[in-house]
Amino acid sequence: MTQRQLISNNNPTASDIQQPSPLYAWIAIGALILFTVAGIAVHAASIVRPGYIVLSFAVAIFLYLRYPAIYIGFTWWIWFVTPLVSRLIDYYSTFDESRLLLISQYLVTFVTMHSLVKDLPKFSRKGGLPFILAFIGVVYGFLVGLIQTSPVTAVRSVLDWLVPIPFAFYLFANWHNYPDYRQSIQRTYLWGVLVTGVYGIVQYLIAPEWDRFWLISTKITSFGDPEPLKIRLWSTMSSPGPYAVMMMAGLLLLLTCKGPLTIPAAGTGFLSFLLTMVRTLWGTWLLGLLSMLTAMKPGLQMRLFVTILVMAICVVPLTTMEPFAEAINTRLESLTNLENDDSANVRKKIYEDGLTKALTNPLGNGIGNTFIVDKDGKLLPIVIDSGFLETFFTLGWLGAIPYLGGMLMLFFTVFQYSEFRFDPFMAASRAVALGCFAALPGGSAMLSFSGMILWGFLATVVAGHKYYQHQKTINFHQNFHPTRYP
Repeated sequence: MTQRQLISNNNPTASDIQQPSPLYAWIAIGALILFTVAGIAVHAASIVRPGYIVLSFAVAIFLYLRYPAIYIGFTWWIWFVTPLVSRLIDYYSTFDESRLLLISQYLVTFVTMHSLVKDLPKFSRKGGLPFILAFIGVVYGFLVGLIQTSPVTAVRSVLDWLVPIPFAFYLFANWHNYPDYRQSIQRTYLWGVLVTGVYGIVQYLIAPEWDRFWLISTKITSFGDPEPLKIRLWSTMSSPGPYAVMMMAGLLLLLTCKGPLTIPAAGTGFLSFLLTMVRTLWGTWLLGLLSMLTAMKPGLQMRLFVTILVMAICVVPLTTMEPFAEAINTRLESLTNLENDDSANVRKKIYEDGLTKALTNPLGNGIGNTFIVDKDGKLLPIVIDSGFLETFFTLGWLGAIPYLGGMLMLFFTVFQYSEFRFDPFMAASRAVALGCFAALPGGSAMLSFSGMILWGFLATVVAGHKYYQHQKTINFHQNFHPTRYP
């Protein structure tokens, strides 16, 4: 056996390993879809709610063990569509105030905790320290929450903080699968932007009955009125904020995609993104775009410019047409008049009131403890519309320092890489993570689905770097001939 063959055998890449046929994976996913559609059709809420939770969790475990790349795409799709499934079940059966069905998203993602427990010790000195620090910060906040509030409340709330970390670590630890994960994520977000974008436009124009029913039942006023052309759309998801984060990420990733669906996805995606009215995410998308442009080599920059130009030619006319133009232009004009903008004034007031409370609480209130006691002994809800302030308020200095320290350590690391110059997907992934981080002053983008995007795409960048470094090592050994160096 030659030296080259020996090295190749000892260092197999993802393409060297024969992947199992995806037939059984799609059969499992198809069974979940069929069960859900049938359950909604026959109005069997008592069966479809627990069945959806159990079956989606079982499919996730199966895919995790046999089809890792498909598992990644499946997990994203569960987060994309489960809120809509919940609303459909509520409309055709009975409204569930507990929204129990949404626990399926966390369970599907929590499967990756197996990787965190199994592989974290091995990677503690191989780039895994940021994940350890973040995990320690969350565990500390959870323990304080158990003391300050009820166990049920603490457990439910810790899921929002916790699930992004094992999911991101799984992507990082399995860096050798980076090409497969890249393909899966690109395909998932291409279709995700297209499907949710189309539904978002339909939601805005028609206001489907199940969305109106849900909006009236929850009594949420910040999502607009339950009427056509008056909804602040959230598409298939649970609120405009997470949906805008998903669209920000998807629209950046679209710039790395090719194929006939890219332009239709961009058109519907950008229009829905603007109709969420989340100005903070509009700005972070622009920041991410600038990050991509400055990271690539000149040849790829030119190709990206052409892609942006073609998309703009197709998208801009849609935003200037009624009935979309008035709503979008009104929101855009508010950016130049922040002094009279209610949302900006409320956020300013929150910062003024919350900054002192957050930074003078070294132990933190604990995860799940979202109330404070006023001078009269009454419980008042805490409203801190800032990811940074919420981190310090919830985790305290003892938890926030390791948590934010781990996050900042990852950012510092990924900005040292050079592979962005020739891998547009890595550049887009870093841009997505940067966009989420830039959104932290205006919201809790480190939690739940938004947190998965922030941490997940950071981990994807690190995985890509480790993969390319491994390929360089293999190429070096394959081209190295000991006889030349006596």
